[in-house]
Amino acid sequence: MDNSAGALGILTGGGYLPRLLAETASSQGRAVFMVAFQGQADPATVAGFPHVWVRLGEAGKTILELKKAQVIDLVMAGAVRRPSLSELGLDWRGTQLFARIGARALGDDGLLRAVSRELELEGFRLIGADAVLASSVAGAGPLGVCRPDEQASADIAHGVRIARVLGSLDIGQAVVVQQGLVLGVEAIEGTDALLARAGEQRRDGPGGVLVKIAKPRQERRVDLPTIGAETVSRAAASGLRGIAVQAQACIILDRLGTIAAADRAGLFLVGLDLGGVESEQPGV
Repeated sequence: MDNSAGALGILTGGGYLPRLLAETASSQGRAVFMVAFQGQADPATVAGFPHVWVRLGEAGKTILELKKAQVIDLVMAGAVRRPSLSELGLDWRGTQLFARIGARALGDDGLLRAVSRELELEGFRLIGADAVLASSVAGAGPLGVCRPDEQASADIAHGVRIARVLGSLDIGQAVVVQQGLVLGVEAIEGTDALLARAGEQRRDGPGGVLVKIAKPRQERRVDLPTIGAETVSRAAASGLRGIAVQAQACIILDRLGTIAAADRAGLFLVGLDLGGVESEQPGV
């Protein structure tokens, strides 16, 4: 990451990822400015960093504040619950944006790509969280001491097939499979809710696996799959035996702590080398 390129702007949703980005960039000597979305971000996430609160639809205010803070590089991070139209709080610029993107706002990928291009037209350089958190990106192969057995490996392979279909339809990134049965797929409610539902549907015998991969042609600069120690805890509570993520396409929050949590819980954690899976990158 180029520390001479002005402040790093962080469009801030829920969860720990935006805070991790801010702390990491700051430790690298980079100034940080956070745009926190009302009703999405936690006040503790932005505490101690220069920031402003905006509603999701306040595009004009967001752009103005980013330019005032001399932001060039911009990263989107954190979970954002899809709001109702009344919750958006559209300003004039936001109204223009949503009028232009139209039906693309109905799906996560289309919306994210449209918003990304709008920001780039304003002169911002959109980067992925992995550009800041390179050491947190999952590598290929087993990441802890536990290993998937033959049944778990078969469940992982089936989960990858299902997740690719889900992703191609812009539905979600994750699926839980046990003994060849799909216990649940991720939709708008997110991975935590998926794990809770899968726990209610679990069968007797060897536990299932969580498979989480990037969507085909996903805009990776704004929506990389993410897991952490909380994911491990919820997977264990739901009776799963392990977690498989796409290598080089998933961020592991507190990588060492998450791997250690998986080891303590007796869960395997593996990175999948999926080779030719397409994802949206600059210039693709």
